[in-house]
Amino acid sequence: MEHATPLSILVVDDDESFRNALNLSLTHAEFAPRLAASPREALQILQNEAFDTILCDIQMPGMNGFDFIREARALAPDAAIIAMTGFGSADVAMQALRAGAYDYLAKPFEFEELVLTIRKIEERERLRAENAELRSVISQRYNFGNIISQSPQMQRVFETVKRLSNFHTTVLICGESGTGKELLARALHHNSPRRGKPFVAINCGAIPEHLMESELFGHRRGSFTDATRDKRGLFEEAHTGTVFLDEIGEMPLHLQVKLLRVLQEQQIRRVGDEQMIPVDVRVIAATLRNLDDDVRAGRFRDDLYYRLNVVTIELPPLRERTEDIPVLAEHFIKKHNKRLSLQIKGISPDALKALTRYYWKGNVRELENCIERAMVLSDSDSIDLNSLPDHVRESSTIERSPFDTLDESNLSIKQHSRALEISLIRKALRKTRGNRTHAAKILEISHRALLYKLKEYGLAESPAEDQEGEQ
Repeated sequence: MEHATPLSILVVDDDESFRNALNLSLTHAEFAPRLAASPREALQILQNEAFDTILCDIQMPGMNGFDFIREARALAPDAAIIAMTGFGSADVAMQALRAGAYDYLAKPFEFEELVLTIRKIEERERLRAENAELRSVISQRYNFGNIISQSPQMQRVFETVKRLSNFHTTVLICGESGTGKELLARALHHNSPRRGKPFVAINCGAIPEHLMESELFGHRRGSFTDATRDKRGLFEEAHTGTVFLDEIGEMPLHLQVKLLRVLQEQQIRRVGDEQMIPVDVRVIAATLRNLDDDVRAGRFRDDLYYRLNVVTIELPPLRERTEDIPVLAEHFIKKHNKRLSLQIKGISPDALKALTRYYWKGNVRELENCIERAMVLSDSDSIDLNSLPDHVRESSTIERSPFDTLDESNLSIKQHSRALEISLIRKALRKTRGNRTHAAKILEISHRALLYKLKEYGLAESPAEDQEGEQ
């Protein structure tokens, strides 16, 4: 293996003539040796310098080689240690390896034997580096903060998260149920300077309205019937960290006022208390509701909406990124094989076809439940068509309109027309790589009408992508 810089080697031996001979030979072989006459000297060097390889004698005065190897391993965990001794025996070799040596050479040895051992270490490190790089590439391509994806839409989301992570900016995450809004919020937190600090998730739709203020901001003892002691709220618990407000659209109007004050002043006040308490939190909110509609209907405060909507991240539904389904399915198979002690090896082509054609109203969460069920019911070591639920299996043969699965409790033409327009605009922009002029032609609307809808739906794309087509 060729190195951009010579392999650095620390030679530790009390025999000066042997030490100098090694120095000449290693230098001639284009390594970069550094010499130490004793274990103590070598340990001092290791405190300030890093080495790829350490050659050390076992029999040295002041400290034996086994103790030196153990201390050197603590100071230089990535260095490969080769033990050398003139008293060769299998027992001594085993002691050196147990102490942390990579290999063992009995004196006298041929210099070519030492070079071969060092080259083996180089090859091992090359393979390790390549594997680490490959894992990193795969992780960056398919995984971000435990979100598995290879679709271009999600890769753009990941890039946005990376850009936002180092800022205190408030973020609003929009997406259907099961698309991974909380996972994305956690990714924002764990890629930020606040990593290691608290991440507090609050489902605004799951807390009874009469308890929500106390849960969020805490209360003083005696402030209401069940307040038998002082209690810190979740905002205090998240101090220096991140608060994730899931289903923010479900928050009552009177609490929206208090949340707005927290965002503006970075202070909270417990129920029944007059004292303001400073809090340092980053707020990430999420919703599956259309907050624009809620603002127009008076269900959500416009000033709070504008405060939360500094940056909006739209999570696409699974049906708009079907290329992710095979990757997600493989991930869930590995996950549940381990959890359920199963040995499912994959998915048959016809079963995969059914999975990719199904509508997935419940998105990634529904897909995971489907995969787990199929694994448990499978009669073989793979998921086949018969393992899938009937409604998923039928999707392989029936052309299904997305409107066939609409919730009958919500048959609003206005809301579903809006959702259809958003979906078609996104598809047109993806097809034209963001060129609005070409997208408007595909959509059969005027360029001005498209700009209006982009603004209305909060779908504005970078104008830089349109310049060629709009000149």
